[in-house]
Amino acid sequence: MDFMSSMEISASALSAQRTRMNIISQNLANANTTRTAEGGAYRRRITIFQARPFSNYMDQAMDENTISYGPGNDPRKGVYLEKIDKDPSPLKRVYDPKHPDADQDGYVELPNVEVVTEMVDLINASRSYEASVTAVNATKNMALKALEIGR
Repeated sequence: MDFMSSMEISASALSAQRTRMNIISQNLANANTTRTAEGGAYRRRITIFQARPFSNYMDQAMDENTISYGPGNDPRKGVYLEKIDKDPSPLKRVYDPKHPDADQDGYVELPNVEVVTEMVDLINASRSYEASVTAVNATKNMALKALEIGR
């Protein structure tokens, strides 16, 4: 694996974790939203990532003359965002008959966002982002050291 492949893999991880942090921020911002444009309370969003398989890349590294980027052989490396989905867990129901969004029984549906869970996920995403930055810096330092050898 060359330096550029390492950088591409780390860059994909940085992009994925940045997207994850943006979605977590959106969840936190809407933790009390009881009315959305779609109707009903806000539903927590979750990110679903997919890793690109590396076995094809190892085969290609052995024989660079036979590279073909057909179906199932994506030239991009690393991780990618497969989709942003809604969390299927049930919404919270709270009795508050004075709330403008209360149903005929006086219950209000609140978002299924748990602030503590979101904060833990945010810390996890932040640390993953930092680890990817460290990997980028390590790759950059290796490339610089390799250039020094040629002097």
